[in-house]
This record gives sequence, structure tokens and C-alpha cells, in this order.
Amino acid sequence: MMDRQGWNAILEEELPGEYHAVARNLAVTSRYASWYLEKPELFKWAGMAAFASRQVGLALVLFELLHTPSLKPEAGHGESGISGFFDAMLQVPATVASSLHAAAAERLLLADLDVIRKGNNSIYRDIAWAHAAYLYGGIPALESGCAEADREFMLAGFRMIDEGRRLLESEAGSGEAGSLIREGNILLLRHEQYHTLQPLFDTVSSAGRVAVSFGSELDFSCGEWNEAGRKASFAGFSGYFETLGGKRSITSAPDRWTWIESEVLPAWEAADSSFSEGSALHRQMLSMALRKSDPVRSAAMALSAFHPGAGPGR
Repeated sequence: MMDRQGWNAILEEELPGEYHAVARNLAVTSRYASWYLEKPELFKWAGMAAFASRQVGLALVLFELLHTPSLKPEAGHGESGISGFFDAMLQVPATVASSLHAAAAERLLLADLDVIRKGNNSIYRDIAWAHAAYLYGGIPALESGCAEADREFMLAGFRMIDEGRRLLESEAGSGEAGSLIREGNILLLRHEQYHTLQPLFDTVSSAGRVAVSFGSELDFSCGEWNEAGRKASFAGFSGYFETLGGKRSITSAPDRWTWIESEVLPAWEAADSSFSEGSALHRQMLSMALRKSDPVRSAAMALSAFHPGAGPGR
């Protein structure tokens, strides 16, 4: 029976290196979408994770661009002679202060964006292997790879999903089956949010908490203009002034879980219930599974490929 490391090694082979943040994110998103398409009746977490990972990819575009070396023009000579010398000397303190502030701000931004990047990778390593193990070996394969910390939510969640699957296959108690599958997937989500993501969110700066909170939006409408109820915004739900002032933050586990339960899950479940061959959700999942990218992501990946040494590393 393959262990957790073995499953992760197989899954890692299909991903670009971590220094290609945007391309790797597209691959992670693709894997989640592919699992949902393979088992839409079971893998609800994977479907929701595909949308969340795609949203993370927007932040990683900025992260990757900030790691790309910029071409700076050479400084002009300015005035010559003693007058130019004194003018230049008078500008030094302001220039130095401005440069230090800009450098500090960029480092702070990069550090917070790196947390988002690590979170995307950590969630994949922590839960993706379990989907692969369950698909190919069922609950026994999953049990053999689970650590003690995985049992409370993740293993319990898959056991509920598997029980729901058996009920669906026997065509008995489909309502009970749906409830088991739903609750099982919510346990996977709870594992992700509390065990995997929260330790990383605890390291985000004060300014980063506000930025991440305002950037936390999930759109399950798949371009359907009349499905506004399938969108979830943390700042919109928690209050813009409360979020801006730091009273509510996506990095706070209680604040985040309240938003997830009250807005994200209902929005996702409305979208998931609409899934069928050729539906808007089906088309969106296919697009993500095929790693289709928008022009902004494509440009960021092209720059990263042009400067392969500029990435963040592991």
C-alpha cells in the first residue's frame, strides 16, 4: 500500500516547479477541477477548491511579476560643476529615505504574497494525495497514509463521503447520501482551514491582512449574469469599514469560518446543484481542467520563463 509520500511524489511530477508560481497554480487548479469532473457527486471540496485556487492565482501574478527583474534606465548626468554637486547632495537624504521605504514596502508585500503562495501549495500537499489515494485504493489506502492530525476531519470526512457513495450506489436513501457527502466535504474544508491554512495566515502582516481580506472573493456564477447569489466577498459580508479597520479579517479563523458557512457554502452549493453536462459550471470546470489562462496570467508566465532565476524557490 503506497504511503502519503508516495502519493505526493506522483502528484508533484505533474506540477511545474515552485519558482513558476502562476504556472504551478494553474496546474493545481486543473487537478482540483479534474477530480470534480471525474466525481462531481462526491468531490464537492475539490470543485470549490478549484475556484479558490484560481482566485489565489490572481495574487500570484503580482508575486511573480515582482520577482521579475526590471530594466532601469541609467541615471542622467544632471547639472555639472559645483552647483550640480550641491544639488545632488541635498537630494540624497530624500532619495535614500524614499528608496528604503519602497524597498521595505516591497519586501513586506512579497512576504505576504509568499504566504498566499505557500498556502496554495500546502493545501494541495495536505489534501490532494488523499483524493488520489481514495480514487485508486478507497478508504484502506487513505487510512494507511493518514497521520494522527488527519483523522479528526480529513479521514472522518472521507469516511462520510464513502458511506454516502455506497448509499448512492444502492439507490437507497439518496437524501441521506447527499447529506453525508455534503458534511464529509465540509470536514475536508474544516481540515484545510484550521490545520493547513491558519498557521500560515498567522504570519501575515497587519497591512497584508487587510489586503488579503479585500482580495478574498469567490465567484461561482461562471459568467451567468443572473446568478449574483453565487458570489461571495469577505469584505462585502463582514463590512468594508470593519475589514479596513482590521476588526474583521480573513486571516482570523472564526471570522473566515463564519463567512464560509454563511455565504461561501450556500453560493457554492447553488452552483454545484446546477451541474450537468454542458452547463455553465461544467464548461468552467473544463476550462480550468485544461489549464486555460487569461492574458494577464499568460504574460506573467512568459516573463517568468524569460527570467527563470527570478522565482522564489522552495
